[in-house]
Amino acid sequence: MGFNWIDIAHAMGPAPQGGAGQGGLAGLITSLVPLVLIFVIFYFLLIRPQQKRAKEHKTMIENLKKGDKIITSGGIYGVIESVGTNTITLKVAENTKVKIGKAYVAALRASSDED
Repeated sequence: MGFNWIDIAHAMGPAPQGGAGQGGLAGLITSLVPLVLIFVIFYFLLIRPQQKRAKEHKTMIENLKKGDKIITSGGIYGVIESVGTNTITLKVAENTKVKIGKAYVAALRASSDED
């Protein structure tokens, strides 16, 4: 059996219309638009709120003072006895003090919360 060149030519499909390079830039732009939209959506729904929360947490840690009631990231409730450069001495019970890193403070408690 011989090789049939006509079948191969039909399988290749029709020749492209127009000159070379026509639609190249437009095709590139239309393929990049969905990627840019996805990045914008991720920025506003994930990245920006996370940056805002991190900034608020940093501000809260910088403003800690003696007597503040806090919750640590480990879930320990206590009252700040003293504040150092990178550490906090936390009173968790009568005659029980714990020294923790400032980064492990999760939140301030309201004064009306139970002890």
